[in-house]
Amino acid sequence: MAEGLDYAGSGVDIDLEGNAVGALIGALSRSVRPAGTPGAPVDLPGGFGGLVEFGDNYLALATDGVGSKLQIASILNQWHGVGIDCMAMNVNDLLCVGAEPIAFVDYIAVPKPDPIIHKALGKSLAEACLRARVTLAGGETASLPGIVTELDLSGTALGWLPKGSEITGVNLTMGDILIGLPSSGVHSNGYSLVRKVMEHCGASYEDTAPFEINENRIERFNEGPITLGEIFLNPTRIYCDPVVDLIQDGPCETSSIHAICHVTGGGLSNLLRLHDSLGWHISNPLPVLEEFKWIAEMGNVSVKEMHRTYNMGCGMIIAVDSTVADSVCSWLNERLPGCAIIGEVVDSGHKVTHSIPDVVFEHY
Repeated sequence: MAEGLDYAGSGVDIDLEGNAVGALIGALSRSVRPAGTPGAPVDLPGGFGGLVEFGDNYLALATDGVGSKLQIASILNQWHGVGIDCMAMNVNDLLCVGAEPIAFVDYIAVPKPDPIIHKALGKSLAEACLRARVTLAGGETASLPGIVTELDLSGTALGWLPKGSEITGVNLTMGDILIGLPSSGVHSNGYSLVRKVMEHCGASYEDTAPFEINENRIERFNEGPITLGEIFLNPTRIYCDPVVDLIQDGPCETSSIHAICHVTGGGLSNLLRLHDSLGWHISNPLPVLEEFKWIAEMGNVSVKEMHRTYNMGCGMIIAVDSTVADSVCSWLNERLPGCAIIGEVVDSGHKVTHSIPDVVFEHY
């Protein structure tokens, strides 16, 4: 078979992006706000969300966009899910520090405004607010002919949490249990590779999916058989329900929740952000969704590259004390079917290992 496709060859080099972000952060100066005053920065491992002081509480902030999934939405003129994607990429990060998302602002950049598309985006963002249980507090639309050539959508989410309740990974210990929460599909990462695979195999987004799929998982916008476009535009799962409720009123003390990982770009390597020495072993992964199997087959993408680029069916991982793992997993399953214990924290070096021997990550 011809040499397989990968994410870097599709135009997105995760390692290069990591180096660029590191360079950016290294050039930034610290806040001028002194410790103990509102807005002072709080050091936080992981980088899923930023914290600042605010009286007896912390405010949490995250910002992100939808990415090149928008190009598929543009091809099909289907915008119902992209506001949900934008919300999810932000609020899911806030959950990882133990914050409850409370408000959101969006930013839309276009070469030329289109009232019909903007109305569709507004409906999508309104639905996203319902799913995330947040207020849409404002936003901005910028017309930038000559700078942008097609619509781009990003946003910023605001959350809060009481001081002392932050979830940072500092309490992780060998033997902690990993609980996987199922994804709704590809979510909003790896779409440069999706589009490359589609081009490589000559498929159309309007083609009927050439594999069986659970229709209940897909938010339809066509009648008849499920299409590849519907599968790849399926909105990112928002995990506020049940994770906020787990943190605030679940079957265990918040102190028993030791880390939360949003499985986004970088796949399982995101786990390495949560601790600087402990490792992670995935012994019983959640089932791989059919669209990932299809991407791998059509693009001859290696199993490691797939797990480096995509969530593979597991969109969030929660590490809890082993004494509460069964009760937490059962509680989560009542609210989000498909949650399962997938592995544990190990003391065998700072790396992620997997039941598939080739899936090993030693850096994010």
